[in-house]
Amino acid sequence: MEISDILKICDHTLLRVDCTAEEIRKLCDEAIRYSCASVCIPPCHVAGAKRYVGDRMKICTVIGFPNGYMTSAAKAFEASDAIGNGADEIDMVINLSMVKDGQWDAVKNDILAVREATKGYILKVIIECCLLTDEEKIRLCEIVAECGADFIKTSTGFSKWGATAADVELMRAHSPAEVKVKAAGGISSIDDAEAFISLGAERLGTSRIVKLAMQMEEEAENA
Repeated sequence: MEISDILKICDHTLLRVDCTAEEIRKLCDEAIRYSCASVCIPPCHVAGAKRYVGDRMKICTVIGFPNGYMTSAAKAFEASDAIGNGADEIDMVINLSMVKDGQWDAVKNDILAVREATKGYILKVIIECCLLTDEEKIRLCEIVAECGADFIKTSTGFSKWGATAADVELMRAHSPAEVKVKAAGGISSIDDAEAFISLGAERLGTSRIVKLAMQMEEEAENA
C-alpha cells in the first residue's frame, strides 16, 4: 500500500494538554500538505483552527475526553459548542462507569445525546478497549450501531494502551457495514497502519504516519 493512500484515512492528531496554537497551525499545514482525512485537536483550538484552514481541511475534535464520565448533557453541550466553532467531526468517549455497572440503556442514551447534537456531522464513539472485556466490546458494537454513529473507535490513546489488532478485528466482525472502525493510539509505523487497514479499519488516529512521510521525503532528497 502506498503511504499516500494511508495518509488519506489518517486523522492527524495532536491532543497533548499543553499544545499551543502555533503547534496546531503546524499540524494543520502538515495535514493539508499530505491530504489527511482531518486534524484531531482539543476543543479549545477548534475555532482558531477553523479560521486558519477554512475549507482546506476537516476539523475533528474530542468530547468527554479522555475519561468519558461527564454527564450526557455536558457532552451534548460540548459537542454542540464544538460544531458551532467549526468542527466537522466529533470523537466522543463513552461512559465506562455505566458500562461496568451494566447500565446499557444509560450508555445508549449517553451516545444518543451526542448524536442528537451532531446531526449531519460525523460522530465517532470511543469505547476504550483496553478497559473492556470482549463481551463488553461486542455489546458496545451493537449499541453504537443502534445509535446511528458513523464510527466506533478503539481508544483515546490516554489509557493503558491503544489500538490492537485483536480489537480492530473484533469490532469489525461485530459492527454492521455502515459503522466504520477507527483505530487510534500506538500506531507508530507503516506496518502498523497496513495491519489495521487489512483488518477493517477505515480511519486511523495518529501523528506518526505524517512524520514518517516527512522523513521519507527528506531521505529521498538527500539520497
